[in-house]
Amino acid sequence: MTKQLIPQAIIEKKILMIQGHKVMLDKDLAELYGVKTKMLNRAVKRNIQRFPEDFMFRLTKQETENLRFHFGTSSWGGRRYLPYAFTEQGVAMLSSVLNSERAIHVNIAIMRAFVKLRRILSTHKELAGKLKELERKIAKHDEEIQTIFEAIRQLMAPPDKPKGKIGFVREGSNASFKRYKRSKRTKRHKYP
Repeated sequence: MTKQLIPQAIIEKKILMIQGHKVMLDKDLAELYGVKTKMLNRAVKRNIQRFPEDFMFRLTKQETENLRFHFGTSSWGGRRYLPYAFTEQGVAMLSSVLNSERAIHVNIAIMRAFVKLRRILSTHKELAGKLKELERKIAKHDEEIQTIFEAIRQLMAPPDKPKGKIGFVREGSNASFKRYKRSKRTKRHKYP
């Protein structure tokens, strides 16, 4: 088939993250397959042994309310039951339950969307890991740079007070000695 049946972007928008799984809702799948939601669910119930809990699960009331709030749908009218969510494996199993040409082609497009999403997520995980490693290196370098700056500040600081010279210096040929001022820390002796 040269022309794609359903654009990839539309399928990708219908993949949701619920209960830690990437899933598609029964109403979205029914729309993509071109059948009523009621018919899709009937086909699933006739073949329920093909859909264990890790392939398909029913949303809780709270999750359904969150989705209604998220998508801005009304609670008046519409569904009278909690929707089903199909994981990637559940969507693959649907093609064997819905035995039509359209179902096969739609299923292939959906599988490609799941694979693309998985590839994108793995790339993001790799980037996140590299980013954390880079942050650790920068933190280590920051500490080392701080230590270097502290050492430079200590070297640049002027000495507290210039220390006076201690001792005597002989001036000229006479034998008189000149006394230098000592620092306050040392005890002063008087010489004759």
